[in-house]
Amino acid sequence: MTTKEKSARKSSVIVNNKKAYHEYHVLENLKAGIVLTGTEIKSLRAGKASMADSHARIHNGEVFLYGLQISPYDKGTHYNHQPDRVRKLLLTKQEIKKLIGKLKESGLTLVPLKLYFERCWVKVDLGLCKGKKIHDKREAITQRDAKREIDRAMKSRNR
Repeated sequence: MTTKEKSARKSSVIVNNKKAYHEYHVLENLKAGIVLTGTEIKSLRAGKASMADSHARIHNGEVFLYGLQISPYDKGTHYNHQPDRVRKLLLTKQEIKKLIGKLKESGLTLVPLKLYFERCWVKVDLGLCKGKKIHDKREAITQRDAKREIDRAMKSRNR
């Protein structure tokens, strides 16, 4: 087995939150574990999850993820999970204290950016984010379009 195959097996992305990158400036990234049930893991392995409008909050010294939709497992019985339940995130006390201090600043939010498998565990990339203004969003779109045009021109020039 090559190292490329090992790294591909180590981590695979389940869901990316593309909307978060459009709506927010990501100031800092943080990796957290997530508490899941058996049928949730099976649904995630099938790729049935959505992060639209999801966010994280700190309550009583613990971090919880709200709005993550994991579809019920197709072959599940009456023990199947609720698709929109609140899920606990696993962080150290020091990380939580650091987040509490930073979230007291105005306008900062905890937003999940990516849900992925790291070896056999499901991890969440949390972003400490600040909301974008409308003109910031427009500027990002024009920069992305300009970069795309430059890449097309370079590709056609190299032929």
